[in-house]
Amino acid sequence: MSPSSETAHGQRLVIVESPAKAKTIKGYLGPGYIVEASVGHIRDLPSTAAEVPDKYTGEVRRLGVDVDHDFAPIYVVNADKKSQVSKLKSLLAESDELFLATDEDREGEAIAWHLQQVLKPKVPVHRMVFHEITKSAIQEAVANPRELNQRLVDAQETRRILDRLYGFEVSPVLWKKVMPKLSAGRVQSVATRLVVERERERMAFRTASYWDLVGTFGTGRTPADAANPETFGARLASVDGKRIATGRDFGSDGRLKAGSTNTLHLDEQAARQLAAALEQTAFGVRSVESKPYRRSPYAPFRTTTLQQEASRKLGFGAKRTMQVAQKLYENGFITYMRTDSTTLSETAVAAARAQVTQLYGADYLPDAPRTYASKVKNAQEAHEAVRPSGDRFRTPAETGLSGDDFRLYELIWMRTVASQMKDAVGQSVTVRVGGASADGRDVEFSASGKIITFHGFLKAYVEGADDPNAELDDRERRLPQVTQGDPLAAERITPEGHATKPPARYTEASLVKELEDREIGRPSTYASIIDTIIQRRYVFKKGTALVPSFLSFAVVNLLEKHFGRLVDYDFTAKMEDDLDRIAAGEAKSVPWLKRFYFGEGEGDGAAGGAAEAGNGDGDHLGGLKELVTDLGAIDAREISSFRISDSITLRVGRYGPYVERASTVEGEPGQRADIPDELPPDELTVELAEELLAKPSGDFELGPDPVNGNMLVAKDGRYGPYVTEILPEGTPKTGKNAVKPRTASLFKTMSLDTVTLEDALRLLALPRVVGSDPEGAEITAQNGRYGPYLKRGTDSRSLTSEDQLFTITLDEALAIYAQPKQRGRAAAAPPLKELGTDPVSERPVVVKDGRFGPYVTDGETNATLRKDDEVETITPERGYELLAEKRARGPVKKVAKKAPAKKAAAKKTTTAKATATKTAAKKTAAKKTTTTKTATAKKTAAKKTAAAKTAATDEG
Repeated sequence: MSPSSETAHGQRLVIVESPAKAKTIKGYLGPGYIVEASVGHIRDLPSTAAEVPDKYTGEVRRLGVDVDHDFAPIYVVNADKKSQVSKLKSLLAESDELFLATDEDREGEAIAWHLQQVLKPKVPVHRMVFHEITKSAIQEAVANPRELNQRLVDAQETRRILDRLYGFEVSPVLWKKVMPKLSAGRVQSVATRLVVERERERMAFRTASYWDLVGTFGTGRTPADAANPETFGARLASVDGKRIATGRDFGSDGRLKAGSTNTLHLDEQAARQLAAALEQTAFGVRSVESKPYRRSPYAPFRTTTLQQEASRKLGFGAKRTMQVAQKLYENGFITYMRTDSTTLSETAVAAARAQVTQLYGADYLPDAPRTYASKVKNAQEAHEAVRPSGDRFRTPAETGLSGDDFRLYELIWMRTVASQMKDAVGQSVTVRVGGASADGRDVEFSASGKIITFHGFLKAYVEGADDPNAELDDRERRLPQVTQGDPLAAERITPEGHATKPPARYTEASLVKELEDREIGRPSTYASIIDTIIQRRYVFKKGTALVPSFLSFAVVNLLEKHFGRLVDYDFTAKMEDDLDRIAAGEAKSVPWLKRFYFGEGEGDGAAGGAAEAGNGDGDHLGGLKELVTDLGAIDAREISSFRISDSITLRVGRYGPYVERASTVEGEPGQRADIPDELPPDELTVELAEELLAKPSGDFELGPDPVNGNMLVAKDGRYGPYVTEILPEGTPKTGKNAVKPRTASLFKTMSLDTVTLEDALRLLALPRVVGSDPEGAEITAQNGRYGPYLKRGTDSRSLTSEDQLFTITLDEALAIYAQPKQRGRAAAAPPLKELGTDPVSERPVVVKDGRFGPYVTDGETNATLRKDDEVETITPERGYELLAEKRARGPVKKVAKKAPAKKAAAKKTTTAKATATKTAAKKTAAKKTTTTKTATAKKTAAKKTAAAKTAATDEG
């Protein structure tokens, strides 16, 4: 009997995560059901010590986990969710049943458990699960609920505690030894290490040059057609039986690999000499080898393959892919998008096969349905691949979707339908062409061809490739129909030079694949992990490539030298295995956490606990607390220093990276030069470092100030060029009598090369008194954050150019003030750049120049460009991403001012009024004092732990 029939006339409350999901499901359930969103997690570990209840102190308050009492987590209701919790409690009080309809994975199970713990329902509770939002799926889920899966909840809680301990213990080490506000994480640090290691490989790489020959051979037969061309190209394969060296024969040091004894390395001179010796050679076909070609369909999408293909084919980042997929899922277009499975249900297979017949014909339909086994270890996040929802797939044209929604749905639909089609078949052919050179050497050229006789699934879908030069599966190469012994004429033989290339940097797609291949972390978290390392400035994008910053080199260097096990790839993968064992009920959480945090033999029963937890010898666990306690051995300067040459060192300072040449005079400061923020590390050569150091440092002496005699200098600062004065020795720099040197930024029209002493004196003289108005109010010309302006009292007026600061007269200033002050917006300036249509709002997105710098906008949402974003290089994808982040944060909440006390109390008698006033005054004073103390305490606590927020990221 379904829960609905048990309380046929009662009200049922269904709780999901998001409002969009609630809206779709509500339409399928009808009257008698109230569908409300929790809006994500309602409860979590505290992000700051200020959120921890007062009864907790010490380490428990700092970590939000009581490590001495079985790692008991301290959960708090998120401040921004308290009103929603109150609403849910109110709705529950009027309901007869509660359905927890959060997602079916670990995260969704944990949200459902937290809802049950916080709401404390006194009515029957049901766990409602589904992997697609269609009417039949929702009604089936209501009719067949299950109990909460406590194992999944425990596994997710263990992950959360593990990530909290890792982040909150290791991140402070980075703050102390590298730079404030950095973060470390179980998966994010390993992902960063992968990107850094690839860059190290590129930096150590030495290019090798090699040559070969390309020949164009003619059969002499005419006429030719597309199926039987008259000529074909072939590449030199061997000389006197020795194989011609290609790129794969060279190591990263630029030399031939060991074991390449039967390989011939041609240089340019040798290649040209051989080409000349082959000018009169008679060639012939030495062999023709034909093999059948067969290619089977690709499996339906799981989370990671969807991210990879969306990156290759649509140019989407992992985060953007998941945002669009989430929207498609919540609106009922696709199945749940966080899944490790490639399985299709019988209903889905039937729907796909029906569309194959309908769209491509029965010839493309295999006799039996295709099944796909998941290649992912411990696949368990959901039970089906990502596919179109329903028992009949809507074609992209039938969905009514547009923009990114349409493009991603089309990709999923094509892949799903293609997975149930026949193989592509054809023939692959290899032709060997031989001859003898004029100097007696035997040469062989080779040509490969492929003919597809039946395209099968390739009619519907062709998988992309990370390598832009890779040949896709549907590409044909036709060779002429030749047989062994046929004579051939060499129409052209051309020497070609090549150079080996360093390993390609990771893209989002290839990093996702690498993490999955190494079994690091959960595939459902990869999008957020990549986003985190970009936001933390460990990695930046150059086109689609992920480039590590110099900061990430310092961080990874510290972690490798002092926390090597924590960023070891095998260790991280083993931890994932252990967590999966906990989810399967094969291991216990608390003994495992004790082993990880305290090490072997620490805590009660820890040694036995490790074996009991199913961790084997436990060598890969233990000792995080000890690792982060003794930091004396970590030399902060050494960690952040990297040798460029014998005399030049790269250092990562608190304000950014720079190169330094040590002084030849002991005790004297060395020569320094800042490094451009987005310089790829493999491009910092010795030559470039010398060039940066050779540039003027910016410390140009302009001459003494004629008034006080202080030397005026021009400098190049991190925020641009400026002039300042050198104060005499002994001038107090701190305390009440501290004297600050006068400083002024150069105008946009000035440069360090041309600025003069006169310019400096004028800049340092600002603000300039222009004069006084008829009422005696002083008018000054000033240079501010938003440009030059006039100021009279509190009335400011903008000037059109910086030069006006020195030239504007009193009459001109009065004329400006005689004009009405412009209210509201000025005429809109043209956009700096157009990015395209936003996938969410479906409105045009442009980059504009605003009061606080350039920003992206779709007319509804504005998002300021970050430090690493440039107007010239920002991509549409990045613009959409900034807008999506801004929408996710929601509008900034304004703090309402307290209304003044009402005067109605004045009606009371004078005596009562006086008494009440005194009493009220005392109460008010007490309240103010208490409030002030509390606020101060909270502020202090918040300051101490604010940076801890950077460490609190799931799976990383």
